[in-house]
Amino acid sequence: MSELEKQITSEVHDGALYVEDQKHKATLSPSSGSEDGQDAYYGINEKALLRKLDRKLLPALTLLYLLSFLDRSNVANARVEGLVVDLHMTGNQYLTGLTLYFIGYVLFEIPCNVVLKLTSPKVWLPTLTLAWGVVATLLGVTQNMAGFFAARFVLGMTESGLFPGVVFYLSMWYRREEQHFRISLFFSAASLAGAFGGILAWGIAHMNGVGGLHGWRWIFILEGILTVLVSLISYRFVANYPSTATFLTEKEKACVHARLEASNDATRNEGFTWVNVFGAMRDPKVWLYGLGFHTMSLPLYTLSLFLPTIIKDLGFTAAQAQLLTVPPYAFATALTLTVALLSERFKMRAPFIMGSAGLAIIGYIILLTETKAGVAYFGTILAACGIYPATAIVLSWPANNVSGQTKRATANAIQISIGNLGAVLGTQLYRATDGPRYFLGHGFALGYLCANVLVVGTLWAILRAENRKRENGERDARLVGVGNDEWLGDEDPRWRFQT
Repeated sequence: MSELEKQITSEVHDGALYVEDQKHKATLSPSSGSEDGQDAYYGINEKALLRKLDRKLLPALTLLYLLSFLDRSNVANARVEGLVVDLHMTGNQYLTGLTLYFIGYVLFEIPCNVVLKLTSPKVWLPTLTLAWGVVATLLGVTQNMAGFFAARFVLGMTESGLFPGVVFYLSMWYRREEQHFRISLFFSAASLAGAFGGILAWGIAHMNGVGGLHGWRWIFILEGILTVLVSLISYRFVANYPSTATFLTEKEKACVHARLEASNDATRNEGFTWVNVFGAMRDPKVWLYGLGFHTMSLPLYTLSLFLPTIIKDLGFTAAQAQLLTVPPYAFATALTLTVALLSERFKMRAPFIMGSAGLAIIGYIILLTETKAGVAYFGTILAACGIYPATAIVLSWPANNVSGQTKRATANAIQISIGNLGAVLGTQLYRATDGPRYFLGHGFALGYLCANVLVVGTLWAILRAENRKRENGERDARLVGVGNDEWLGDEDPRWRFQT
């Protein structure tokens, strides 16, 4: 650490979420500064610095994830424009193509995060984007079912590293209490992609016959080419870590370092070790975070992959169905950001997850019981408005609660790998013969949402109990023989879990 960083660090008294006195139990006081945000950072305005980080980091990352979700879910739009007929698929063969995507995703989730740790975000994230952009484009020229299956599997492989990689990446820039909303903002690109996807598909479908290609092919080709172009540009606008960021001055780098040092482990010089990888695998809480996403991923991906078909089977035309996918996603985007802000304001995670899941439960009950098209369509809006906010908080939870850089990166990958196993199952539930009511698919989604409430409630109770034990000194024995500068990760009694 430079002398400037040492000086600034000594003056930081931040709102950290772990505790430390001579018994390692006194909460650090909040940051002391003037009302205009001018803290003791050698004239650096902390609020202005935070806004600068947001401007430089979030738009680029959110755009990449928007394209990622667009390229994985536009197959739903292509389906209603004739993909299944042109590739001569019968029965549930289309569903097999959807399943293969998630098998590739799950298999390469953890390896991709290991590569990120061994390389750098500036190289790895744009490279992943370029790779899946090429594959997404090639989906538009596939001529048979085997080609479709192969492309979907490779698309899953290449997209698997983006979300967990970005969640880890943001934890290296922002304090714990600042990460939650920004991860939710990043994830809101998923619902935004659904809204854009419907509009784009409606417009692109009018190119049917151009160049001798059907409209569904142009959906893949044009959206894939867009991803490739953005990926090439992103090599310039994706930054690495604060210490090497060219858009920060030396004082700003030192300030970012000091803020992180007071709040989490991002400034620790931690090399990659398999011990920390296995440490994540042995932690029961990591698996509960995974189950929390598993019980949300089935309704999340069945909705995003089948919403155009669900709406079309309510009695609408293909063009109408494409446009009618926009309102559920638009409302979901707004509610995702609103719930994230409220969760951040009240410093609560589990109650907002369970409350959002409850809203989605109402939506699926309507879909299962109502035969009127308008009312059933309203059920899809409620489902989307519950699923997306809950998923955003679930995904940000381990990023806030797992300490140790390698352990956190592994935990994020494990969570999404376990979660996407739910998506693997979900892709087989909305069979063509089940329409228009889709009792099997809607029933599974409803059951999974109820299970999510139970899993999140259990994890909430465990984390609160562990925090109480640490407050009461019941874990202080772990600090015997541990120096003041040593850190035990989230096993450290000074660490407090966000609940």
